[in-house]
Amino acid sequence: MPMTTSASVPTESEGAINGDTVTDRLVEANGRYAAAFTDPGMDARPVLRVAVVACMDARLDLHAALGLELGDCHTIRNAGGVVTDDVIRSLTISQRKLGTRSVVLIHHTGCGLEALTEDFRTELETEVGQRPAWAVESFRDVDQDVRQSMRRVRTNPFLLHTDDVRGFVFDVKTGRLREVDAA
Repeated sequence: MPMTTSASVPTESEGAINGDTVTDRLVEANGRYAAAFTDPGMDARPVLRVAVVACMDARLDLHAALGLELGDCHTIRNAGGVVTDDVIRSLTISQRKLGTRSVVLIHHTGCGLEALTEDFRTELETEVGQRPAWAVESFRDVDQDVRQSMRRVRTNPFLLHTDDVRGFVFDVKTGRLREVDAA
C-alpha cells in the first residue's frame, strides 16, 4: 500500500493551498474530525506508562512505527529529539504526576541537525540582533547523540524512573528501529 501525504497538493502561493492558508486547511480538517469524534473516555495517564521522546521530523509516524494507539503513551518531540531542559520538564511531569515509568528515545537517520552547527545561533544573532538562549544541539554521530540523551535522562535528579531508558535510531529508508547500546 503506497503511503500518501498532503505534500502533493499544489500550492498557489507560498503558505497557501487553493487560496486558503495551510492553517485554514488544518482547521477545516478538524471540523470534519470533530463531526465524527466521540469522547474515548480516557484520562491523561498513558495506558502503557511510557514516554517517547523523538525528533519532530515529519517522516516519523511514531504511532504507526511503534504499534501505538491513542492513549498509549506520552509523546515529546523537538528538533533532533534532544533531551533539553524542557524535555526534562515534560518527562518529570509525565512520571511524577501521570504515572509513566519507561522512557524511549528515538533519533533517526538523515536528521537535519547533522547538517547544522552552533554557528546557526551566531547567524541568527547577526540577522535579528539577539542571540538565542538555546543551544542548537547539533551532532555528527547519531549513536553518540542517543547515548548522550540516555545519560541526560538517567542522571537527572528530577526523574524518578530511570532504570528503563532505552535509545534507538529510526531508519527513514526502511522504517526499522536499531537499538543503541548505552555504553
